[in-house]
Formats: sequence, C-alpha cells, structure tokens
Amino acid sequence: MYDFIQGYYAYLFLATLFVIGLWGMMTKCNLMKKIMSMSVVQSTTILFWIVSAYKDDARVTVLDKSLGVDNPDIYLNPLPHTLMLTAIVVAVVTLGVSYALIINIYREYNTLDEPTLLERMK
Repeated sequence: MYDFIQGYYAYLFLATLFVIGLWGMMTKCNLMKKIMSMSVVQSTTILFWIVSAYKDDARVTVLDKSLGVDNPDIYLNPLPHTLMLTAIVVAVVTLGVSYALIINIYREYNTLDEPTLLERMK
C-alpha cells in the first residue's frame, strides 16, 4: 500500500483537491464560494494533465542531433502542455465573467446567498 501511495501521491493529492472543489460547488450557498470552488476544480484539472505528461529524464522537444529521433521516449510530449495553456486562458475568462456576474447580482439584489437570491428574484 505504501508503494502505491508513494508512486501515485501526486494523483491522490489532485484527486483530493478535485473532490474538495466539487464538494464546495455542490454544497455551498454563497456564490463567491461556488466560484472559488470552481477555480479549484479548474486548476486541479490543469495540474492533472501537466503531471500526467511528465516523464523522468525526458528532454524538451527540440531536435538534438546527438540524440536523434530513433527513440521518441526521451522527449516530452508538448501537446498536453499546449492544451493546458489554452485551458488556463479559458479558466481566466470564465472566472472573470463569473466575478462580473456576481458583482451585478450583488448590486441588484444585495445578497450572494443562493436561497435568499432565489427568494428575492420571485
């Protein structure tokens, strides 16, 4: 069991963070706390992809004449890192729009509590 935890501690940590973020999104009534939990879920997903793309003793994907292209296992795969750059941009935009929406909600209804907000919207 200890060997399993030692080998996959990064994945276990990220799974725990993901569950905490998901729990916060589902159970909290305050909209700000929901957005913060959404940010944790997004960051955890991005970190998961980056961790899964890691290889021991791998090099950056720039062709090195001394190493050649015979063994592609010595190079990192740039695709997950590239996709996660796009995901970071999407996460920032999502958070920005979310914050703008809750600012407008607070100005209109003077609350961020979801049950109170639903009651005042009726």
